Amino acid sequence: MLITICRLYDSYADANRVVIGLEAAGIALSETSLISNNSDSWCRTGKASNVVALRKQGASGDAATIGKFEGAAVGVAIGTTAATAASLVTMLALPGVGAVVGAGWLAALLGSMAIGGATGGLLGALINAGIGEEDAHVFVEGVRRGGTLVAARVSPTEVPRVEAMMNRSAVKLAERCDLYRKSGWQAFDPSAMPYTADQVRSERTLHAH
Repeated sequence: MLITICRLYDSYADANRVVIGLEAAGIALSETSLISNNSDSWCRTGKASNVVALRKQGASGDAATIGKFEGAAVGVAIGTTAATAASLVTMLALPGVGAVVGAGWLAALLGSMAIGGATGGLLGALINAGIGEEDAHVFVEGVRRGGTLVAARVSPTEVPRVEAMMNRSAVKLAERCDLYRKSGWQAFDPSAMPYTADQVRSERTLHAH
């Protein structure tokens, strides 16, 4: 049985370094994934916008897949790691989160949910992967506000080693949850308006280190 470990990063660069480290440590590429907020269009493919829109419950099938594309081309835009270059990189529009760019199994799962019209989005995917509901809400809210999520599926014996690697530069989730709650936040709301590009930039500046 594989155990899912997730960490949130304020900086895509920090998250990307963790993915590189996991690969170097022998974690299979198929078991790592990255989801990063792209509301400010920091990731560009040089093509027309290719977006997979996740449909809300009860929505019609008009929100169809426009495209997915091979990671070799997009990997240059989001990082030159083998993990991204060897993966299918997907552009998604998530309810309540907005535009994200993703690679790996979690991105593929979200893409298949969009195609199949399944509900739950990133929050549901994390909970189904074994992440506690309270933590999952903070992870998704963190992505909504401009963060990057890294998820790895590992064997139980690998958990301590992988957690130590993923903790480097990661957001301290309990502290971030407290910060959100002080502003009146209670839980991630998929019906909320996604952050604008300016709001995302402001949030990243707030947590820059």
